[in-house]
Amino acid sequence: MLTKRIIPCLDIKNGRTVKGINFLDLRDAGDPVELAELYAKEGADELVFLDISATEEKRKTLAGLVRSVAEKVDIPFTVGGGIASVEDVGILLHNGADKVSVNSSAVKNPGLIDDLAGRFGSQCVVVAVDAKQVNGEWLVHLVGGKVPTDIRLYDWVREVEQRGAGEILFTSMDHDGTKGGFANEALVKISGMVNIPVIASGGAGNMQHFADAFTLGKADAALAASVFHFKEMDIRDLKMFLKELGVVVRM
Repeated sequence: MLTKRIIPCLDIKNGRTVKGINFLDLRDAGDPVELAELYAKEGADELVFLDISATEEKRKTLAGLVRSVAEKVDIPFTVGGGIASVEDVGILLHNGADKVSVNSSAVKNPGLIDDLAGRFGSQCVVVAVDAKQVNGEWLVHLVGGKVPTDIRLYDWVREVEQRGAGEILFTSMDHDGTKGGFANEALVKISGMVNIPVIASGGAGNMQHFADAFTLGKADAALAASVFHFKEMDIRDLKMFLKELGVVVRM
């Protein structure tokens, strides 16, 4: 059985880690370099670093900050935000990222996924998908959740796999920051449709929520932010809890 991964997420705005609810009402959560180093020491399996305002502000991800984080951690490190070309990815990998996450740019130009997978390998390409339910149907949203589309979630995850994505990072905007649990019904459907790892995001509030994402949602990894940033949960304690329930984790 594959080991389930615990992934803290650092949402970055103006060089600081921030966290909101349903993608809104952001509050400061600390220095991203310090947090990254702490989580690596606590036993995080990977880190995700999302420059959440890069796309909206039409600028590139902060390569210097990526380099500072990479110098402090020895675990896989995924970077996203403002990536729109093969050249953008080359810069981030050169500065220490192990993988990149594309979202809005991939929806606007799906061929970007093919290009990145062809150039750097599928293992390097994470496609982030932000979605919410609209009239009972899951629809993809762009630019940090601000721009709705008519693209159906399940159609899109199938396509990104076919184009060469190595992982899917699915965030339920309806669950984000609510601490009410992950969107397990959508997760299990996505997990059953694709043959690449699915990362659950949005809704972590307690340790059982992580267990549910793995057992009910069939996720390969679970990502969270505020429960780690605001010291509501220790990664080591979480992994002990999961191990006692029979979930295979790296200790």
